[in-house]
Amino acid sequence: MTDLLESPTHALLAADPDWWRQAAVYQIYPRSFADSDGDGIGDLRGITEKVPYLSSLGIDAVWLSPFYPSALADGGYDVDDYRDVDPKLGTLADFDEMVEALHGAGIRLIVDIVPNHTSDRHEWFREALASPKGSPARARYIFRDGKGENGELPPSDWVSTFGGPAWEPVGDGQWYMHYFAKEQPDLDWTNQEVRDDFLKTLRFWSDRGADGFRVDVAHGCAKDLPEELPSQAELDALERTSGTHPLWDRDEVHEIYAEWRNVFNEYDPPRVGVAEAWVDPERRSRYASAEGLGQAFNFDLLEADFEPQQFREIIAFNLAEAAGAGSSTTWVFSNHDVVRHATRYALPPRGEDTKKAGNAWLLSGGTDPVADVEGGLRRARAATLVMLALPGSAYVYQGEELGLPEVADIPDEARQDPTFFRSPGVDKGRDGCRVPMPWTTSGDSYGFGPAGAHLPQPAVYGELSVEAQEGVAGSTLEFYRTALRLRHELQTDETLDWIESDPHVLHFRRPGGWHVVTNFGTEPVALPAGELLHSSGPVEGGALPGETTVWLRSAE
Repeated sequence: MTDLLESPTHALLAADPDWWRQAAVYQIYPRSFADSDGDGIGDLRGITEKVPYLSSLGIDAVWLSPFYPSALADGGYDVDDYRDVDPKLGTLADFDEMVEALHGAGIRLIVDIVPNHTSDRHEWFREALASPKGSPARARYIFRDGKGENGELPPSDWVSTFGGPAWEPVGDGQWYMHYFAKEQPDLDWTNQEVRDDFLKTLRFWSDRGADGFRVDVAHGCAKDLPEELPSQAELDALERTSGTHPLWDRDEVHEIYAEWRNVFNEYDPPRVGVAEAWVDPERRSRYASAEGLGQAFNFDLLEADFEPQQFREIIAFNLAEAAGAGSSTTWVFSNHDVVRHATRYALPPRGEDTKKAGNAWLLSGGTDPVADVEGGLRRARAATLVMLALPGSAYVYQGEELGLPEVADIPDEARQDPTFFRSPGVDKGRDGCRVPMPWTTSGDSYGFGPAGAHLPQPAVYGELSVEAQEGVAGSTLEFYRTALRLRHELQTDETLDWIESDPHVLHFRRPGGWHVVTNFGTEPVALPAGELLHSSGPVEGGALPGETTVWLRSAE
């Protein structure tokens, strides 16, 4: 690590404390990226081996989803030890080598941190189960006496996010709260020992070269549970915009992140944080403040239909909110929790509840409705070219640069997501976007690893693989590479100006004469004057085809 810290590349990375404001960040779900040792699971050495590929994409940073020791009750978000590497994925030495390779290529690293809950195998929770009621060990978590004569009934009828009850008995009349899987007991963040231990974890990974942290369920840590708990119906009826909800987005959560900010600022450059906070859009800016994490995900475009007015309103709102917080906003279309956007755009407009619409399609095995695969990819590329031109940071999920679709027809016996098992026949879960990456056109796992893949890959993966698209003009891979390269060349300050256009067209201008024009309609429209820099699809004859985005440079 000493050589890395003294290297010229490290000095270059350290020179820009604002690197994150308009960064292109590539999310790696490590178990599904590249398998170096042939056990069917991706690992850290696999990532290190693929650093040349990551560098060729033109990204600024990698966001690494959890790589900690875990039973995989929830894809690694059930953490056994926050300061170690899962032996199935490698060692701390492998982590150090990966950081050195990434930094050597000019790529920064954002690691995932999971503060709302541990796993039930964490040493703290095992100690809690072995300790009596009212003990300091149990005070790190949320334990409550059960109802009934002997505590045989749960403290409330709350339902877990993954289905089933949100309380689990421990055999002595007490129950612990788990708002996700039962293997994920919620921590009690009023406990100073919990707060101090996470500060230790932040320093541990920062000292090993992590440049920032993506904070899972950032809006859930602070809780205030009354002695008499509300029913699930009463809980659902409570509003979430005042900062007083018992479970979500409480005002005091920002006291936690103010402590984290003090740790971030111990480093040069300061470490950065990005909150996964599913909150009212007008409350998101507090997570992104300079006194807090610094940035927060906005998922608004991810939830929008492919429609120009929705895009314009979302973009304008989030740029204004970020400016008010002194931050920059984030843009994302796909990640490890949602149906891939090439498939979402292949389905009819989703309306208000995108998750239910996508799940209904998954429940049919991807047959109802019939996906418009070509149209979905065409719209996804057009939307992506808008995203990559916007002020703020852009997040790309592994495989979207290949145009990978959601895998809908995974056999039930091969599924791994606890959402599926806790709600059989109701929710298919998130396995379809976590299917391992295809690197080659053939082989048992299309180059993912020498012993197959932990989730089944469809036959179409061969023709969508990196090998199949490498150097092929017009391929989605080369489309992303060109867009990311041009993004670096064209980005300046964090502003844009709207240009009034046809009702089906979204047109904005970035500084330096960079114009971004999208035809959301299906019929061609006149192409504005300017030098064509990039397009999401073929452009000929002075017309902008439907469902296509272009980048132009004007003579201004």
